[in-house]
Amino acid sequence: MPSIQTDGLTKRFGEDVVAVDDLTLSIEEGEIFGFLGPNGAGKSTTINLLLDFIRPTEGSATVLGMDSQEESAAIRDRIGVLPEGYGFDNYLTGREYVEWTIDTKDADDDPDEILDTVGILADADRVAAGYSKGMQQRLAFGMALVDDPEVLILDEPSTGLDPNGIQHMRSVIRDRAANGTTVFFSSHILSEVEAVCDRVGVMNEGKLVAMDSIENLRDEAGGTATIELRCAAQPPTDGVEKLDGVAKAVVDGRVLTVHCSDPTAKVDAVRYVDDRVDVLDILADSTSLEELFNQYTGGGRDRTTGDSSGSGSQEVSP
Repeated sequence: MPSIQTDGLTKRFGEDVVAVDDLTLSIEEGEIFGFLGPNGAGKSTTINLLLDFIRPTEGSATVLGMDSQEESAAIRDRIGVLPEGYGFDNYLTGREYVEWTIDTKDADDDPDEILDTVGILADADRVAAGYSKGMQQRLAFGMALVDDPEVLILDEPSTGLDPNGIQHMRSVIRDRAANGTTVFFSSHILSEVEAVCDRVGVMNEGKLVAMDSIENLRDEAGGTATIELRCAAQPPTDGVEKLDGVAKAVVDGRVLTVHCSDPTAKVDAVRYVDDRVDVLDILADSTSLEELFNQYTGGGRDRTTGDSSGSGSQEVSP
């Protein structure tokens, strides 16, 4: 049974704005699913629909096999949510916030263990309103982990975190997924999605325009692969360019850069060159997630077209 499933999920605001348009997806148990899209693509609206904060115009959604509208309270008992922009503005300490969450969920977690997991145990007795933005994000993440949720819904989870904090969160997410937790990871930070997610779905103007593993999306988008061969002597180019799947080869001194229209041609290129001159080092690169993102979204809100009216679907907070 999928942990999250939507069927024709649609949300309109008024007559002109379609925030989510006929969204159908299925996310399996233990999967880390990246939900990508530019600002206004419909990502947060989708999360609000899953959590029954807003009601769909059409279609349906289930979480852990339960209807998101009819059984929303039961769903919230079994999931953890890190909303975007969560803040702390009263006089509770970090420990008190975690204790409050434990009491609310009738859980038996050790507050210190949660605080240690997210790296703020040393600051547990400080007032959370005085935390840095990154520490507040860690605390909100810790609150989402209370009661070992079966599904984690994370909306822009890296906000405010420094590189160490991002790496630490990534490690915790992987550990939870390895133990069966499903992670729904909504973000526009492409490197984070690429680093941690099993599959990605790309939203644009309310529509799901692509969904697959990053490698399969690269193949479908016709992405190129590039290898840089550092050689003991000047390498050949003519023969390399005649290989199937090689688009171009460029020599700069003893460095040969090979651009492959078919990523599998990298192996043939390396063998060809190594048979003729010693290859000392190989650097490989594939189509970046950023390039894929731009292909599937057409540049999002920053695309350069003749239409500057700003028309089209956008995400709206009710």
